Amino acid sequence: MQKTCLPRSFYARDTLDVARDLIGKVLVRVGPEGRVAGRVVEVEAYIGQDDPACHAARGRTARNAVMFGPPGFSYVYFIYGMYFCLNVVTEREGFAAAVLIRAAEPTEGESIMRRRSPKLQPARLLSGPGRLCRSMAITREHNGLDLRGDALYFEDHSAEPSRVVQTPRIGIRQGRRRLWRFCDPDSKALSRPVSTISKTGE
Repeated sequence: MQKTCLPRSFYARDTLDVARDLIGKVLVRVGPEGRVAGRVVEVEAYIGQDDPACHAARGRTARNAVMFGPPGFSYVYFIYGMYFCLNVVTEREGFAAAVLIRAAEPTEGESIMRRRSPKLQPARLLSGPGRLCRSMAITREHNGLDLRGDALYFEDHSAEPSRVVQTPRIGIRQGRRRLWRFCDPDSKALSRPVSTISKTGE
């Protein structure tokens, strides 16, 4: 299959526009076991140092340095001592912003993913940022990768959802009122159904 990854210009835009447009795009991970892929159905935006939930809220550090770099690179971090999370860097160099990939629907390599996450049903293999990284074998070694490279990238398969909804972000303590979570409400792979989330973030 010919590689057709998204161009750099896709990421070098307003973060909320990138987040919205990532819904329906296909995340591809190519590794020793083969190619796995999933249609993105849920993301969250984190924008700048005035966003209290953004990793850049306290300034630049060794951990978040990638966020301050050029757009179109991966930002992978480790949380709770057990999960990796994949983000894509957006906007201009020097301004810290990124989109967290929260969930996707498997489209290729499901058998490979199931070996990595044997206890999960197919619809849950990529449901949640930690599960997504585990099932796609995305780790800290993928931090700072150019998303136009060969190991990790996004493709446009013209699989636009019939609708995209915005909700408050989830799993955070600050900045919950911002409607910066975007998702395909009809997907069974969402980390949390839209109906369970308050419109106010409370």
